Amino acid sequence: MTDSAALISTEELARRMGAPGLRLFDCTTYLRPRPEGGYNAESGRANYDKGHIPGAAFLDLGAELSDPHSKLRFTLPPLDELTKAFAAKGIGHGTFVVLYSHATPTWATRIWWMLRAIGFDDAAILDGGLDKWKAESRPLSTELTIYPAATLSLRGRPQIFVDKNDIKAAIGKTDTLTLNALSHEQHKGSGGVVYGRAGRIAGSSCVPAASLFGPDKTLKPIAELRQAFEGVGAAPDKRVLVYCGGGIAASLDAFVLTAILGHKNVAIYDNSMQEWSNDPSLPMEVG
Repeated sequence: MTDSAALISTEELARRMGAPGLRLFDCTTYLRPRPEGGYNAESGRANYDKGHIPGAAFLDLGAELSDPHSKLRFTLPPLDELTKAFAAKGIGHGTFVVLYSHATPTWATRIWWMLRAIGFDDAAILDGGLDKWKAESRPLSTELTIYPAATLSLRGRPQIFVDKNDIKAAIGKTDTLTLNALSHEQHKGSGGVVYGRAGRIAGSSCVPAASLFGPDKTLKPIAELRQAFEGVGAAPDKRVLVYCGGGIAASLDAFVLTAILGHKNVAIYDNSMQEWSNDPSLPMEVG
């Protein structure tokens, strides 16, 4: 078991259902691999409509919470715009937000990290997500929930997202670790989905997001999580910059490092490999 205020069990959520300040959100998106490489992104809204945790509203990352002017997918919008979008969804001062997703926790952790970026910390991830809730035969609803708009002010932490220049500047620095949350085969350039050139950002290590949770979608025990990051040299005194394909899987590594293991200096490379691997001037490695 992991112990963190940012992680809530299905039992605890069931106990707290109906609490006046609770704001529960299904954050699911699905990525469907394309034969030519990359993914098609599909909103989880259709699945939400078929059955979700009672009282949950839906957050559509691609359609509602990403920068519409970016050529890349899931790019973080300007923080003032993001704050307004979250407030419109009912997230505000005095609310406690619980986020979940289906099939992988990475969609919920991405939204959790975005909330941190605007300075909102009263948010938790449902450990095991919709999968565990359903496996325990807990109730589902098809009723649409829309929360009233809330008041939310921006207390920005822009430093928890970085861009390609920050990543480039970190190469070779001993006080900074660049960490890939994709699979080991993608990291080596030997298989899996590619976003452009195969391989990894030069000098980066790898802790796959998919290795951090078990078959029931709950996070692995804290000792195993700590071992995974210590094994690649992610010491608490280092700055850790996490990337993946598009800044989604990276958010699970970042969540575990920050919320579970107590690291203070973690950031996500927002556009990740969809940007880096398609810019031939940026250094990559394979093998």
